[in-house]
Amino acid sequence: MHTRFERTGSLTELSSYPQWAQDMVADCEQAKQGILSHELWAQMSEARLDPASTRNFMVGVWPVIERFPAYMAHNLLKTRYGRSPGDNLARRWLVRNIRVEQNHAEYWLNWAEGAGVPEEEVTAGRPPAGSQALAAWCEEASRSGDLAAGIVATNYAVEGATGEWSQRIFESTAYAESLPKEGRARSLRWLQLHAAYDDTHPWEALEIVCALVGTTPGADLVRHLGECVRRSYTSMCITLDHCIEKQGRLDVRAGAAA
Repeated sequence: MHTRFERTGSLTELSSYPQWAQDMVADCEQAKQGILSHELWAQMSEARLDPASTRNFMVGVWPVIERFPAYMAHNLLKTRYGRSPGDNLARRWLVRNIRVEQNHAEYWLNWAEGAGVPEEEVTAGRPPAGSQALAAWCEEASRSGDLAAGIVATNYAVEGATGEWSQRIFESTAYAESLPKEGRARSLRWLQLHAAYDDTHPWEALEIVCALVGTTPGADLVRHLGECVRRSYTSMCITLDHCIEKQGRLDVRAGAAA
């Protein structure tokens, strides 16, 4: 039986959400940390990511950036106004934010240009082999999954982790100073927006998911939602792994072994 959820506490406090959601977040934390501790962020924030890996990152992640409004549109098509409070909440939120995501694609291209990767290379260049894991999963989840699964996989998991790693890069003076001074603010716009804007965005997505499935969803549904979150985190890690040049990965591992 669906037991309606209405948040009464703060949006950004996990205790404001049903116990099943709190448990899901805790169960997925280790997978999330795999993203946040990825070597690519250390290299980028310290301004030592080599040009080939920078190119791979900008080109390899671009399909996710470019398609993100489409992922949300797929989920919007699953809503029915008046069917449930969760549907109504999801519908309003998705309609409002799809346009915002379109602007983010432009800001990504500005960032790439500042990092030395021209727009035509990002939009038409060949992505590194294996880097399409995240894009493929987001497409599958948003196109074929149910509404709660699609939102938890993309707007909660992907945007949540992105908000945290982007903050690390944006706050790095070394990285900012590695970009050309002329146009630097323009180059950092994508990072700036995600380091701040997405601070509440994934919480809003979690609230929608809880409104859709209620406070006491079945164990199978909870398990499925958790698997969707973990798969988003794992797919993001796979994509990042394939963005770092092989020689760079070998050097990192050799250094760690030493």
